[in-house]
Amino acid sequence: MGEKSNQKRQLILETARKIFMEKGYKNVTMKDIVEACGISRGGLYLYFNSTKDIFTEVLRLESQETDDVFSAGIPRDAAASDILALFLKEQKKEILRKKNNLTVATYEYFFENRVAKKDNVLRTRFEEAVSVMEKLILDGVDNGEFYCEDPLGCARNIMYVLEGLRAAAHTMGITEKTVDRELLYIMQGLVAEE
Repeated sequence: MGEKSNQKRQLILETARKIFMEKGYKNVTMKDIVEACGISRGGLYLYFNSTKDIFTEVLRLESQETDDVFSAGIPRDAAASDILALFLKEQKKEILRKKNNLTVATYEYFFENRVAKKDNVLRTRFEEAVSVMEKLILDGVDNGEFYCEDPLGCARNIMYVLEGLRAAAHTMGITEKTVDRELLYIMQGLVAEE
């Protein structure tokens, strides 16, 4: 693709992302995206065949962007506990953010579409996060910051708790105090006593 094509594709994805945040997944049509982008229907179909294709790419880019932002905020000499605290702080912001997120659209997408295990962006992202969390916990155990007999199980549990909080925030509604309590519980469960 040439530079102009890349720019148009990026415009489509950025515009579609905003629409998905506003309307969810199931209520977005190709027509919505065409109108918001100010391009022809044929112009849109040069890049994407469906809202499903667009949303899949939006999810992939969102995942990449989140990883880049988080990684940029970590000092090179940061302790495992500091990295975990920073990660949980970012998760808290995302959990409590009512607007400008793709949570509802993401759940709608996965409830509506049967996605093969190998193509499931959420599953892949979850498994990658568990792997990173496990390594972080192992580092913390190695340097005496954390105590944990089952780093993989603990990492998986942390990610399930975060996903549950995310879902609860959009279905039942939860307070900042509730999120803080759960995140503190995570930290207290890992911190090694001196």
